[in-house]
Amino acid sequence: MTATAIHLWRLLKWGRTLARHGALTEIERSPNTPIAVRRVARLARFGARVPERPAYADAFQAIGPAAIKLGQTLATRPDLVGDEAALDLLRLQDALPPVPFEDVRAVMQASFGKPLDTLFAEIEPVPIGAASIAQVHRATTTDGRRVAIKVIRPGVEAEFTRAIDTYEWAAAQVEQMGGEAARLRPRLTIDTFKRWTLRELDLRREAASASELAQGMTAEPDFVVPAIDWQRTTGKVLTLEWIDGIKLSNREALIAAGHDLPALAAKLVRAFLRQAIADGFFHADMHQGNLFALPGGRIAAIDFGIMGRIDRRARVWLAEILYGLITGNYRRVAEIHFEAGYVPAHHNVAEFATALRAVGEPVRGMATKDMSVGMMLDSLFNITRDFDMQTQPHLLLLQKTMVMVEGVATSLDPDVNLWDVGAPFIGEWLRTELGPEAAVADRLIEDLQTFARLPQLIRNIERHYPNPGGAPPAPPLREIEVIRVGGGWRYAAMALLGAGVGVAGALILT
Repeated sequence: MTATAIHLWRLLKWGRTLARHGALTEIERSPNTPIAVRRVARLARFGARVPERPAYADAFQAIGPAAIKLGQTLATRPDLVGDEAALDLLRLQDALPPVPFEDVRAVMQASFGKPLDTLFAEIEPVPIGAASIAQVHRATTTDGRRVAIKVIRPGVEAEFTRAIDTYEWAAAQVEQMGGEAARLRPRLTIDTFKRWTLRELDLRREAASASELAQGMTAEPDFVVPAIDWQRTTGKVLTLEWIDGIKLSNREALIAAGHDLPALAAKLVRAFLRQAIADGFFHADMHQGNLFALPGGRIAAIDFGIMGRIDRRARVWLAEILYGLITGNYRRVAEIHFEAGYVPAHHNVAEFATALRAVGEPVRGMATKDMSVGMMLDSLFNITRDFDMQTQPHLLLLQKTMVMVEGVATSLDPDVNLWDVGAPFIGEWLRTELGPEAAVADRLIEDLQTFARLPQLIRNIERHYPNPGGAPPAPPLREIEVIRVGGGWRYAAMALLGAGVGVAGALILT
């Protein structure tokens, strides 16, 4: 177990870097910040030259790989870090100086346990991308296919383990202070970050995620997921089909290639809704660097380390909430929040509906370029405070991804209206899931599943009530009172002894 002094030293060191980038200013100013945290922030800032405008993403980038991943997690929590910080943290693209190829080659060699020339005809030593956890090299397999190889950076597991240990310790200290800090559940945020990171450190999990996403997206043929080369994939090495396209961040190249940018924006939004609403399994890192335009107006995605999952019940609630906001049915949106348990029952549904109207009406019908996402998020999180809503962990990744998709779609088409693009898809899905045909189908499936369980139920009953064996049935025995004495059961021997003594006494007197 790491000593408290080590945790404090790490926090002060990191805090010093945050202070030099102005990233502690809002923590000091916020009335919701616990006094003890404010004191630590002041101590870290002491003597530092603080810029006027905070640079949150630059601060986390300067601290190191684990902080970059933590910053990406905090970008999902504007309620915790503020909307300005959350939006700035979306700039974290996870780019780091590459590890020397010889070190990467050694990791690959040890992971495969065989000479690399038996698997690859060529591996380009200069990486095409380097991030906090892994870096990517272009290669050609022995059978002539162009592939991308993603390799875990040497020593990254130990570095993340140390950092996460201190993050968990700090979150526990803050949460036990109570008040707003407890409501925001920082320990849950760090736990979510930990689970994301552990998944990313096992590239077989990433390969499985890509394969599952490809299977679910067959209904959207214009959204492409590269094929996995399972024979050349291990826990530390991922090999997948090479994607030869134009990054969605390169607007000039997209126009020069003749791509229809508004159509690409609409396809991206629809693909995201298909993943999140219809399938409940979505790519949760859909920034511009992970998305490519392919010939024919298709979009390809890469980097499947961070994926989100939502169960059907939550997806129905989510779709109803989004559709209610799109159509202005704030009463229904409020009722869903109460049905889902997001808002405690002691609050008033009508009051909550009015609060939602104050947030939703100003942005309905507006193009995304005219909306202030920061102001809208700030208004929403003020509502969560007013109505005692706790953080919903299953929606954290979704919130982050929605903001990302919105940003990419707007860069492609500044006049895109996410509500208009999403309304037909969400409305159709709700009719499919909640209409009368769906209700009858659900009931039939439930009844058939119950009927299918009947044989097992009968077998369970037989185990508890087996057929009599070959011995003759026992004769009926007289019931005898049993008295509980101490920790065990005994027959009423004391009562019998007492009766015998009574009879003997009567004979003597006679």
